[in-house]
Amino acid sequence: MTKPPIFETFGCRLNAYETEAMKELAEAAGVEDAIVVNTCAVTAEAVRKARQDIRRMRRDNPNAKIIVTGCAAQTEPETFAAMAEVDHVVGNSEKMQAETWKGFAPDLIGQTERVIVDDIMSVTETAGHLIDGFGRHRAYVQVQNGCDHRCTFCIIPYGRGNSRSVPAGVVVDQIKRLVDRGFNEVVLTGVDLTSWGDDLPGTPPLGDLVRRILKLVPDLPRLRISSIDSIEADPALMEAIATEPRLMPHLHLSLQAGDDMILKRMKRRHLRDDAIRFCEEALKLRPDMTYGADIIAGFPTETEEMFENSLKLVEECQLTWLHVFPYSPRPGTPAAKMPQVRGPAIKDRAARLRAAGDLRVQAHLDAQVGRDQVILMEGPRMGRTEQFAEVRFDRDMPEGQIITARISSHDGKSLFA
Repeated sequence: MTKPPIFETFGCRLNAYETEAMKELAEAAGVEDAIVVNTCAVTAEAVRKARQDIRRMRRDNPNAKIIVTGCAAQTEPETFAAMAEVDHVVGNSEKMQAETWKGFAPDLIGQTERVIVDDIMSVTETAGHLIDGFGRHRAYVQVQNGCDHRCTFCIIPYGRGNSRSVPAGVVVDQIKRLVDRGFNEVVLTGVDLTSWGDDLPGTPPLGDLVRRILKLVPDLPRLRISSIDSIEADPALMEAIATEPRLMPHLHLSLQAGDDMILKRMKRRHLRDDAIRFCEEALKLRPDMTYGADIIAGFPTETEEMFENSLKLVEECQLTWLHVFPYSPRPGTPAAKMPQVRGPAIKDRAARLRAAGDLRVQAHLDAQVGRDQVILMEGPRMGRTEQFAEVRFDRDMPEGQIITARISSHDGKSLFA
């Protein structure tokens, strides 16, 4: 008896989006009895974990075809091709092409190349794999892929290629379809979202896309932006933050550090004062704005004094939702060759950052008690506020709908209404 393919996804939201697109392509091609592993390359640990899980999957599924794709497959195809457990290795561009999946159909599988990975830097267009959302009540729309920058800790440009954008008209048409299907919230995603438009005629900024969506899709209740590089926030985006209530007051910032010397060694494009200035300005424009942020603990050469600057940034930028990454050297990146911080110090600094983030979450949740919140219900008893805080209910609510409810308490992680 044949089985539909199983998909395992590692890493970012964009990978999860692309897994949904691959499911459609694999189904259309008639792929059977396969396990597709969509890998992440952001850290050496992510690659190690993928290899470990592939070995486990082979033990549990001795007869299935194992197809490995994603950023790690793109950046180090030889690593996965050398694994006896792996049947095929597929690159990031190839994984979004219907022809690739047709080659994994039962009648062609024996004729298909084992490694299908081309030069990602030669890709000049976004793959034609726009899907009508995934998730039951919040849809994610990929508007950009790749990155033109070369931060010293990051391997992702070599997995994703150079930056390329989806034209605004294509994005708007897709969001219209999503709204017609009943989605009440759309999230714009990309690898380097604020570079959207740089490769399009007239180089329109991200803010233009945001305003165009809100103008041309008036029935969309909520538009959300995923991670952005604050130094690239354009005037049109800031105007949208100030004037568009349907643009959600929650921004996730790619900050990475709060010390100027470390930021320079990372080859980031901003300094700590730039980050603080942006957060202050956006908060003035939208007083209910909340911030998440990526911060790396223990970057090479980071002293205790330098780390303290990152720690202080949590308060100075009023960060609420922290994603803390203990630094681990990524082979093939310049940072891997720099003087490394000792493991115990990295672990301690990451813990201190997380503790500071927890205090900020507590303060945010405290401030919501007694207030009415507008909540998108993601399940019968769980939803999220406009600032992305989780809300729990003790009775069923209309799933997928936007409701208003008064917050009664919280447990340090979730609000209760």
